[in-house]
Amino acid sequence: MLRFISRRLLLGLIVLAGVSLITFIIARVIPSEPAARWVGAHATAEQIEAAKIELGLDQPLSIQYATYMKGLLTGDWGHSVSTHQPVLDELLTYLPSSLELIFAGMLISLVLGIPLGVISAVKKEAWIDHLSRGFSIGGVSIPTFWLALILQIVFFKWLGWLPLGERVSTDISLLFPIEEKSGSYLLDSLMQGNWEFFTDAFLHLILPAIAMAAYPLGLITRMIRSSMVEVLGEEYMRVMQAYGVPRRKRVFLYALKNAMAPTVTSLGLTIAYSLTSTFLIEAVFNWPGLGMYASKAILSSDYPAIMGITLMVTIAYILINLIVDILLVLLDPRIKLGETV
Repeated sequence: MLRFISRRLLLGLIVLAGVSLITFIIARVIPSEPAARWVGAHATAEQIEAAKIELGLDQPLSIQYATYMKGLLTGDWGHSVSTHQPVLDELLTYLPSSLELIFAGMLISLVLGIPLGVISAVKKEAWIDHLSRGFSIGGVSIPTFWLALILQIVFFKWLGWLPLGERVSTDISLLFPIEEKSGSYLLDSLMQGNWEFFTDAFLHLILPAIAMAAYPLGLITRMIRSSMVEVLGEEYMRVMQAYGVPRRKRVFLYALKNAMAPTVTSLGLTIAYSLTSTFLIEAVFNWPGLGMYASKAILSSDYPAIMGITLMVTIAYILINLIVDILLVLLDPRIKLGETV
């Protein structure tokens, strides 16, 4: 296990180095004036030249990249040219809100997707199967930003049930403030017993979480159904039925466990993909997460911030793929660690 993890982490470092090199070159090739943004508006030519020297932009591209990678290994991800703050600190500030949104969406996907997929497979070709398949296809096909806008129109404008966006109402944050520790409003307010803040934050989370859950929900439902249909048709399932094993035990204990392996693989990639797909949802709901931070960085040509976001998403993909491979071995002992590479 340790040898497998070490090998995967080594491969991950190679991937990370390649991504960093490509992103670094692209960020530098795009026409922009980071030195001018660093010193601010109305800067003189002398100030801009001094900023270029300070930022190392007067050095050859190869030296700039070597300097950046050296700092990266020591925990220095550079400084934002817009805010002058360390990029890593800003990423860690915005990350918890995005993770809260992603986890909420994935929780909805799992709670609804697995039962829907199982029922659809057990009731194959019945009306509920057709309804479930149509629902899953719609979830995978509908653009998330369009769904987010529709949810706002229906539940905020027409029904008035849920708030339009942001993480919490301004009056609640002023009247019932919380001490931010984990970065998750729900977790922090729950641990501090601040129920007014918790309720308001929960209501603000519902719509973006539903929009976030649409794609993984459809994917999980489809994957579970197709895998379950295949497993339920296996010979050993018919043998268990002949021996009188209860249907519920056959379906949920044996069939579902064997059908989870391909679903876990897709689910892992979906979680990593959600780190970028959340950008559009955060823009629609004015959610202060990595998506909003990335949008500001791109619009301001803040290349250190763009590099930081890209590297963080790459690291997430590498770690999630490693976790998925380990989970596959735990779910199916027939799979050997070397075969998951």
